[in-house]
Amino acid sequence: MQTQTIDIPTNTTDFLPLNGTDHVEFYVGNAKQAAHYYKTAFGFQDLAYAGPETGVRDRASYVLQQGKIRIVLTTPLHSDHPIAEHIKKHGDGVKVLALWVNDAYDAFKQTTKRGAEPYQQPQTLNDEFGEVRTSGIKLYGETVHLFIERKNYKGLFLPGYKEHKTVYNPTDTGLLYVDHCVGNVGWHQMNHWVDFYADTMGFRNILTFDDKMISTEYSALMSKVMSNGNGYVKFPINEPAEGKKKSQIEEYLEFYEGEGVQHMALATHDIVNTVTELQSRGVEFLTVPTTYYDELTDRVGHIDEDLGPLKDLGILVDRDDEGYLLQIFTKPVEDRPTLFFEIIQRKGAKSFGAGNFKALFEAIEREQDLRGNL
Repeated sequence: MQTQTIDIPTNTTDFLPLNGTDHVEFYVGNAKQAAHYYKTAFGFQDLAYAGPETGVRDRASYVLQQGKIRIVLTTPLHSDHPIAEHIKKHGDGVKVLALWVNDAYDAFKQTTKRGAEPYQQPQTLNDEFGEVRTSGIKLYGETVHLFIERKNYKGLFLPGYKEHKTVYNPTDTGLLYVDHCVGNVGWHQMNHWVDFYADTMGFRNILTFDDKMISTEYSALMSKVMSNGNGYVKFPINEPAEGKKKSQIEEYLEFYEGEGVQHMALATHDIVNTVTELQSRGVEFLTVPTTYYDELTDRVGHIDEDLGPLKDLGILVDRDDEGYLLQIFTKPVEDRPTLFFEIIQRKGAKSFGAGNFKALFEAIEREQDLRGNL
């Protein structure tokens, strides 16, 4: 087994400084209904809208926010639109991982001269609230990174979007920010995309998990975690590994019909309260056998939380040299077994729950078996 931890230096020159995740855009079959789901189930709030009523003729986009998390749900208005083709192939899924930068033009220059393929040439968008500069590069599959520079903008989201408020805005569930986003890539493609992030974006490989660590009796995968210079943005990258049966990564690639974003990890300061609220709103989570908790404190040591609620909710715990974390994973939120969410609370830990991999992947396999895909 190979595991690797690399400290992220703070005094080196970062040619692509990132301030965090600006937003995540999903292409969906019905944005209005998807917005209702994410408001109802996850506690997101109305923020902005773009569509025919705002002068956009080919699509409708709803922007929702909770804490520092912004998600955009976009649907095409005609069947011959390229977004419609994307949805036909992949189902609902993440198209854009947008990164908040100080200079979108320079971000494009720095990444493309290092080999990134352009997706969107640098452009400046204006309205009465100022200007936003954007650019973009291609990523794995049909996923893209947009660079968003908004230091000269005072509007809610982006030019072209108008404030959108409805009378229906359920209370939030305590979600704060995007902790990380995980990509699934094809056989033997992980190192290619690790090199992409290192060479074109200046990221570092801070953790590596091989198929000896991330495996069960039936399936395995490999993963490497890439982090930008200041550690604000992290992208684990998974690829399949040989096993007796079909792995969760193979199932994703089959049903998404290509590479893409597997899950988003959303942070909270009180995971028990957040998960209790999410469950009460109908969000379904993976479950682990109660025996997981029999020797939990022996494995991870003292934790501040009572074990009872963690066991009742199915929350997993893991520890590293910096502290511990608590995490839980939803079932796929689409009919295709593709996109899901992780809820995570960090109590000092900077890792990704390696001690939970076996229990987690066995839970995923049980769901795969129910779908007939194991």
